[in-house]
Amino acid sequence: MNAISETSQGHAPAKPAARLGFAIEGMTCASCVRRVEKAIRAVPGVADVSVNLATERADVVFAGRPDAAAVAARIEKAGYKAAPVEDPAVAEARRQAAARREGFHALIAAALSLPLVVAMIGHALGLPWMLPALVQLVLATPVQVWLGARFYKAGFAALRAGSGNMDLLVALGTSAAYGLSLYLIAVGRPHALYFEASAVVITLVLVGKWLEGRAKRQTGAAIRALTALAPATARVRRDGREAEIPASAVVVGDRVVVRPGERIPVDGRVLAGASEVDESLVTGESLPVAKGEGDRVIGGALNGVGLLEIEATAVGAETTIARIVRLVEDAQAFKAPIQRTVDRVSAVFVPVVVVIALLTLVGWLVAGAGVETAILNAVAVLVIACPCALGLATPAAVMAGTGAAARAGILIKDAAALEVAPHIGTVVFDKTGTLTEGKPDLGDLIPAPGEDRRGLLALAAGVQAGSEHPLAKAVVAAADAEGVTLPAATGVHALAGRGVAGWIEGREVRIVSAAGLADLGLVPADLAAAAKTRSEAGQTVSFIAEANPPRLLGLLAFGDRPRASAAVAIAQLKARGIRTMMLTGDNRGAAAAVALALKLDRFEAEVLPEDKAAAIARIKAEGDKVAMVGDGINDAPALAAADLGIAMASGTDVAMQAAAITLMRGDPRLVAATLDIAARTSTKIVQGLFWAFFYNVIGIPLAALGLLNPVVAGAAMALSSVSVVANALLLGTWRPALPPVRDGANPESGR
Repeated sequence: MNAISETSQGHAPAKPAARLGFAIEGMTCASCVRRVEKAIRAVPGVADVSVNLATERADVVFAGRPDAAAVAARIEKAGYKAAPVEDPAVAEARRQAAARREGFHALIAAALSLPLVVAMIGHALGLPWMLPALVQLVLATPVQVWLGARFYKAGFAALRAGSGNMDLLVALGTSAAYGLSLYLIAVGRPHALYFEASAVVITLVLVGKWLEGRAKRQTGAAIRALTALAPATARVRRDGREAEIPASAVVVGDRVVVRPGERIPVDGRVLAGASEVDESLVTGESLPVAKGEGDRVIGGALNGVGLLEIEATAVGAETTIARIVRLVEDAQAFKAPIQRTVDRVSAVFVPVVVVIALLTLVGWLVAGAGVETAILNAVAVLVIACPCALGLATPAAVMAGTGAAARAGILIKDAAALEVAPHIGTVVFDKTGTLTEGKPDLGDLIPAPGEDRRGLLALAAGVQAGSEHPLAKAVVAAADAEGVTLPAATGVHALAGRGVAGWIEGREVRIVSAAGLADLGLVPADLAAAAKTRSEAGQTVSFIAEANPPRLLGLLAFGDRPRASAAVAIAQLKARGIRTMMLTGDNRGAAAAVALALKLDRFEAEVLPEDKAAAIARIKAEGDKVAMVGDGINDAPALAAADLGIAMASGTDVAMQAAAITLMRGDPRLVAATLDIAARTSTKIVQGLFWAFFYNVIGIPLAALGLLNPVVAGAAMALSSVSVVANALLLGTWRPALPPVRDGANPESGR
């Protein structure tokens, strides 16, 4: 068994107060992000800035007084549109409208380009399918002039900033093909036109932009879901009167009343009342936590059966939920390495191609060739350099890889995750709901001396038969499994923060915690050793007692069962040379029991969301690439902060939105399968980019030397695209390796 170490926990740094957010339109690549950041940094008083291409947002931190107008003016001067971050509903409506527009444009471009492509293929096969020149012109012009206008605008903005990007490449390449076709029509040679090249390139890029937009919207949905957890209103008691006000109007020190079944609107401290509160959004644990006078409560948590009166200690941007939102926003500012590389190459590639084309034109003129020959050879250089394959390499591999992964129950949202996967050195797991089932079961029922086990199980299940509490369900399920007949219980009622009570055949039976047992004046006595042993093993202990007269009847011990495939999943990862670690908000005993059973390398227990993100940051600082696997809202910051976030679909929507990858089945074995398909897809991306550049490196010199006319150059460009797509389609044969689960491979926690 590998050694298990328990590491210390860190703390997230405090956030600066003077901070503004801006929604930015018009960014298309990493070079755009750099230009926007440079423009904002030039504003006096700006201490720091982070521009996120995925969310189309800039977060600006000011050292002094915020100046939103100055920032917006600088951004607009750089060639982009900027506005303060909108109301979530307005922003969502704007995103939906943009998505519909992108999809509509891609559909129109495809419809106009398809006849040109079919005719080109038929002509290449010797079939008389070539469309009349006028028809080709009518089909290609809307694509080039209307749908392609965005690339001209973005390309011009890059030129004005003294750099190049993918949009500029698209504008140059398609303009060359379209312009050459117009020239050939003008000189009366409409037999070998290149309208299909320009139209297809624009269509493919528009489809890619639409797919990119989908990923951006999914990223933003995580933040919207987190924000929605906090209730919009709060019931506040001021000057002896109770009134419902907007949650944003609550101030520190207000007395807030929370009724049973309501969500707590702010972080606070209990002044009066007792209840059980579901804090799974922060702790990730399925069991409600007893709360009484003096206990802290968290905004967004769900109140149970009792009425609580709390004093607000944190409101607005300082609540736990708000801090989690900021952590997710910060961690999601991740830029895909391969895309940054392509943008950097494009910035150099564009001027180099233009210079080569100009040198080709001048060279052939100086050599005495005619003007038409010189122009055709120069255009051939631009056509062969048209970035069709370069722009297709990533989306083709992503579409094929994600399709194969989806068939196996793995949802991959974006290419950034695929690039990181081959380099993962540590996989960090949440415990509850990820490595374990996420629901308790009855591990032990120990009767007090002289009591019958089966009779006690009947009493406990009878009292709790109508309860929705997770522990009650576990008791009833155990009774059903053993075929125990449940007696009828009357007068069943909750003991706030203590347990439940009811009458069975004239006896008042209570299922209570240690505190509830003390209320009856009882001590565990002969069951004390058993209670201590099971608590240290990570189990939750309750007691069965009779109230009149007070008498201890027995002990109930609850544990969370590890998933049947968890041990196999850990073994798979270790076989790949990957370290395994667990971060959990549960107690040390429960965490140690699961870590030992599954042979994890390390674990941390009693970890808050901020500490989970800090732990991920520490591992990354050691030089290791980290994947985080979780299923709860509390895991969202860590999922976003990790190099690769993997969420279980059996968990919360927020976790799935914050993660780059979602496992559609709650099977930990899919983690190793995820790393495998992601690595294979990443390899296909690199291979596709290699072939794209290979055709350019070979084809551009040949075109410059006059050995490739534009027809052959266009065919070579098409061949590069076909080879890239064909190579990517090989991913469709992939199937996940899921080793069978051995009986008894995963001992139940604490048993």
